[in-house]
Order: sequence, then C-alpha cells, then structure tokens
Amino acid sequence: MAVDPRQVLAAFLTMSMFAMLGNMIKKDHFDNMELSLPTPWLPSGSNVNIMRVEEREGRQASEVKAGPWSKRGQEQKTCWNKPAAIKEAEQSKGFITFSLTGGPEYHVSQITDAVVIARYLGATLVLPDVRGSELGQKKNFEDMYDADKFMRSLDGVIRMVKEVPAEVATEKPPVVRVPNRVSEDFITENIEPVFRTKSYLRLAIFFPSINMKVGERRNNDLDSTACLAMFGSLELKPEIYEVADRMVERLRTLSHKPDDQFIAVDLRVDILEKKRCKESRGTGRKSCYNAREIGDFLRKIGFDGDTTVYLTQTWWHESLNPLKEIFPKTYTKDDLIPADKKGKFLRSGSSELERALDFHICSRSDVFVPAISGLFYGNVAGKRIASGRTQILVPSQVPPGSSAPASDFISTYVTKKNHLAYSCYC
Repeated sequence: MAVDPRQVLAAFLTMSMFAMLGNMIKKDHFDNMELSLPTPWLPSGSNVNIMRVEEREGRQASEVKAGPWSKRGQEQKTCWNKPAAIKEAEQSKGFITFSLTGGPEYHVSQITDAVVIARYLGATLVLPDVRGSELGQKKNFEDMYDADKFMRSLDGVIRMVKEVPAEVATEKPPVVRVPNRVSEDFITENIEPVFRTKSYLRLAIFFPSINMKVGERRNNDLDSTACLAMFGSLELKPEIYEVADRMVERLRTLSHKPDDQFIAVDLRVDILEKKRCKESRGTGRKSCYNAREIGDFLRKIGFDGDTTVYLTQTWWHESLNPLKEIFPKTYTKDDLIPADKKGKFLRSGSSELERALDFHICSRSDVFVPAISGLFYGNVAGKRIASGRTQILVPSQVPPGSSAPASDFISTYVTKKNHLAYSCYC
C-alpha cells in the first residue's frame, strides 16, 4: 500500500506541535520557580531554596545586586628563605615536648613557638598531642593534622620524632611556661638554662595578650623559622578539608550572587554570653557584636537581604533570629555539614574539630567578618592575607538612619599592613 507523503508530513508536524506544547508547559511550571527540596546536607525537615542551574545562568545581571564585594587579590609570594639545614653529624642536644590546646587558631601559634625554641636550642621536638577543653580529653596529632606533611616541611630545620625515646620517657621533664611569640631574650634567660641542665623539658605555651602585629626584626634565622612554621607546616588532615570544602561548595550553591559569593561571620553565642561587649572609649568599636548588630552593620554597608551568611555557631540559637530576619540565608554548621559526618564532627564533644571546620571556611569565604576579637580573627586574617582574600570587615556601630561604604571597615591588618603575615609574604 502506497504511503501518501502529505500524510507523513502532517503526522510529523502534529508530533512536533505536541512536543513543543509539552516543553512550554514544563517550563511554565518548573523553570520559572525555585524548588524547595530537602538535601542530604541538612537535617530532616529542613528546606532550602535551590535555583535551577539553567535559571541562574540565564538571570540578567541587572536582577542581581552586586553589593560591596571585592575581587580576590593575588596570592602572596613568600619572602623568607628556608633556614639553613642543620648538620647531620651534629647531635641533638635533648628533647622538647608540648601539647596543643584550644582550637586551630591556638595550635598555629603554639606550633610556631615550639619550632622556634627547638631551632634555637638545637633540640629534638616531639610531635605534640591535642588536648581538649575538658580534663582527660586527648587526641593524637594525626587525628587532626597531616603528621607526615608536617614533619616533611620542617625536615632539616629541626629534628622531630613522633614519640619520646623509651630511655628518656621514664624521666619527668621540668615544665617551662612560655608566652606566645616568645622572644630570643626569653629563650636565652628562661628556657636555655633549664634545657642545658636537664636536656629534656616540657613547654606550656600561654597567651598573656593577643598580638598579631608585625614586631621588631629579631634574628633572621628565627624569623624565617617562625614564618615557615606558621604558614608552611601545619595542615589539617584530608578528611577535615574534604568536609569543610563540601560545606563551602554548599554555601556557594545556595548563593545567588555573581561568582557564588558568601560571607563568613565568626559569631558564637557561648562566647558572646561570656564577654562584655562594651564600646571602646572614643572609637565606636567594641570587642564583640551580637547577631542583631551584625545584621544592621552588614545591611548599612550595602549587603542586601539575599546575601548568604555562614556563622561559626554550631547549632541554631534563638538569639540569632534577628540576623536571620535581615538575611534569611544564614546558616550554621548544623545546617550545612553532610549528615554522615555530624556524629564525628558535631556530636563527639570535640570542639577542636568544629573550630577546624570554622577556621578553613572563614579562610576561604569571599568576605570575613570577625564579630569577636581575638586569636581566631588574627590567625584567619593571616591565612587570608597570604591567599589574597583581604576583604576582612571589622564591625562598628553605624549611626541609625545612615549608611557607610564597606571600605571604611577593612581591617587595619590589611590597610596598614601591620599583620605579621606581611613580614612573611610580599
């Protein structure tokens, strides 16, 4: 039976029309709306708005408020020389032990002091353990940091061992209290005499004040050692980086900004409850800011309500509601961490792991806002300066009914280049 070509053409056109109609209906119902879907990063019952990739790519630039974002600068180049290698034939003069306490912001500084002291004394440094905030909490260095990479980075600069030799471990070492950013004079007068006598001591590094500013040049060899120890030796173990990076990517997915930008704010309710956030006399600045003050500050310097904000708070607290009212896309670790990692990172009672996630995320964000002054702010600033992420905004009270440019609040660590990172990078 012959087929009429006109019938074939008519059938083809009819099928094409139905296909086009189907696509039109589909686009009308799905492409032009935001889907509210549960995700594996959030607890059951939590919903977030996820915009289709096609819609985000097709969005006109005029529809997105740019806000006071800055482009990332170039990564800085190291301007220190690796300290001269120790002579292999030279014998170690003894052993030094210490523990890491607090979060990563403290660990970085403690490592730096211990390495500088070991270099000066010609001692062998024993890989430290990690002590928790409660009595008896202790982890191995390898539970949190990449031990092999750490030891390789300092190879030839100091001698290191993972454990104290058995013949030495039977002795009880004298404990020497050491102030952070230890000076050569302090080592000579207070540590070296004890070390010469015992050839075995334990450091207890404490923080009489928080000072991350550039100091006087002391000793080129020790300055180079300090730069290497602070910026080129200590790295989190890969699993922690992986979890933190997944959280960063989640934040970027949730952002509707150009380049998927987000703000990280160091704001923890437990710290705010302990600190007295009083205004510094005549400066308009305080040592810490609550959620409402941070929300007002970010709005008045130009960030719109669609901005994605990450808080270093672990679990949501009702005192954070005023910030979420201004910036609905505000998230904590509990909102973002993969569900299969919550038990290890959030429910294990290990604040060190929580702070490790915060430290990495705040170092990687497009903008960093320290709502709390202190060492976390100082050491995150150092990491950001080294990587070219210098949009660090220090909050201040903007008068009611007024606004101000974000550039007025860039950290003086950056504007005055007085952070010690600038003595290591150029």
